[in-house]
Amino acid sequence: MPAINSKKLLRFLKKKGFYIHHQVGSHIILKHEKDKVKRITLPMHNKDLKPKTLSSILKQAEIDRKELFKK
Repeated sequence: MPAINSKKLLRFLKKKGFYIHHQVGSHIILKHEKDKVKRITLPMHNKDLKPKTLSSILKQAEIDRKELFKK
């Protein structure tokens, strides 16, 4: 899985209908505008996300990784 940092993933998730609900320390809590059950915790660190963390976030958001990395 290609690497991506938190800022780029946050921009992508916002385009997919997520918004920042609140922040606790360096972690941002996102919720979906239409599906209020969807909730994602995104770590905002100054490095690329680990593949397992990215995979977990995409699974929670119900987004296929191909959609994230398509050109």
